[in-house]
Amino acid sequence: MSRHHDVLVIGGGNAALCAAISARRAGASVLVLESAPKFYRGGNTRHTRNMRCAHDAATDILTGPYTEEEFWEDLLRVTGGQTDEELARHMIRESKDILNWIVEQGVRWQPSLGGTLSLGRTNSFFLGGGRAMLNALYRTAEALGVDIFYDAEVKELEIEDGMFLSAALQHNGADVSVRASTLVAAAGGFEANIEWLKQYWGEAADNFLIRGTPYNRGSILKMLLAKGVQEIGDPTQCHAVAIDARAPKFDGGIITRHDSVVFGIVVNKHAARFYDEGEDIWPKRYAIWGRLVAAQPDQIAYIIFDSTVVTSFMPTLFPPIGAPTIAELAGLLELDPAALEKTVADFNAAVRPGTFDHTILDDCKTEGLTPPKTHWARRIDTPPYLAYPVRPGITFTYLGTRVNKQTRILMNDGKPSANMFAAGEIMAGNVLGKGYAAGIGMTIGSVFGRIAGREAAKNARN
Repeated sequence: MSRHHDVLVIGGGNAALCAAISARRAGASVLVLESAPKFYRGGNTRHTRNMRCAHDAATDILTGPYTEEEFWEDLLRVTGGQTDEELARHMIRESKDILNWIVEQGVRWQPSLGGTLSLGRTNSFFLGGGRAMLNALYRTAEALGVDIFYDAEVKELEIEDGMFLSAALQHNGADVSVRASTLVAAAGGFEANIEWLKQYWGEAADNFLIRGTPYNRGSILKMLLAKGVQEIGDPTQCHAVAIDARAPKFDGGIITRHDSVVFGIVVNKHAARFYDEGEDIWPKRYAIWGRLVAAQPDQIAYIIFDSTVVTSFMPTLFPPIGAPTIAELAGLLELDPAALEKTVADFNAAVRPGTFDHTILDDCKTEGLTPPKTHWARRIDTPPYLAYPVRPGITFTYLGTRVNKQTRILMNDGKPSANMFAAGEIMAGNVLGKGYAAGIGMTIGSVFGRIAGREAAKNARN
C-alpha cells in the first residue's frame, strides 16, 4: 500500500469491483480497500441474485424486450417521481451495454426464471447467485493486476478544497497512509449503523434487522459529508423489505425475505390490516413493505394465508407457523383471537372473485374494505391456516453523495470535486429518492461503477 496508485477504490462490492476493473482496463494502477475480512467481502452483493437492464429483444436469458422507456416508466412509478431524471435515464441507457460487459468480466447468466417473481423478461439472474458473480469480478480484477487489501478500514480522508489527497487506515494492526491521484467511493450506505439509524427512526430502529453485511456502517459517507460533499436523499428512505422476524440481526440475506404477501393478508400486533397487499406486481412493491412494517407498533407484522397457496411462492429458510383454526393461529402468534377472526372474516366477506393470475393485475379484488386488496384477493378459508412473522429488513439506505453523469462527486458549492467519484449504494439516492424495483441496486452499482472507474482513470492521467 505504500506505492502511489492512480485510483483508490474504497469498498469491495459490485460497484467497487466494476470501478476497479474499468479503471485498470483504462490503464490506471488501482488499489481496492475492503474493510471486511476476505470471507465477508463484497458488501450486499453477496446476497443479490439479479440485475435489471434495458434490452431491445429477447435473448438466451431473457424472454422478451424491456425498452429504455418501459424501464424509465417503472422507475418513475416506484419512486413517485423522486429521481434525477437525467442521471436515471443515463443509467438506463448505459444498462443496455452492461449485460454484455459484465459477461466479459467473467460473470455468467442463467436461463430466465418463471414462477411468481415475474422477472423473466426484465431481469437477468446470476448463475450461482451474487457470491458467484462477486467471485468472478474479483478473479478478473486480480488477473488484471488490481491490488486488493482486506481488513482495511479507512479511518480518515484527507480532502482539501474538494480534492482527495490521502486516506488513513488500519491494516494488520498498523496505521497506514495511502495516497492516490483519484478516489472512487463505493463503500455502501449506513444501514448497519443502528445508532445512526436511530437518529432518524428513534428507538424503533432497535427492532430493525439488517439483511446484508454488518460492515456497511456509513463511515466513508460520513467522512465525505463532513468534508463538504453535497448530500442527496432522505435519510429515512431505504431499500427495506419484510423479512422473517426469526432471522439473525445481520447478514440473513435473500433466504429470509418473504414473497407471500400478495397471496394473503398482512396484519399488525393488533390483528389489523394496514395496507393494500395487492397494489402492484410484487417485484415493484416488495421493497415498500419494510417501511410499512417499521411504522407499525413494535415493528412487527404477520402474513396470514391458508393451505391453498403454500406452493405459490418461493419458500424461505423458516417454516410457516400453522394451526387448524384462525383462533388457534392467533394464539400461537400472541394476537387477540377474536380480533384476528374478525379481520379474516371481514376480508373474506369483501372478496369479489375473478380470474386469478399472479402475472398480471388481475380482477380478484375486495369491495367495501379499508384498506382494499385491489388484486389477487382470494378467501382465506382452507385449513391449516398459516403465518409468517415479519420485521423490517434493511438492505441499504438512500442518503448519499450527489454526483453528476460522470459520477464525479459534487461539493456543497455546487462544483464538481477535483478528483473524487462515487458509485453504488453510496450514491443510489440520486436515482432512488424512494421506492425500489427488483434488480435496480445492481444496475446502479454496475453502471455507475464502470463509469466511475473509467472517469477516475482519465482524471488520473490528466
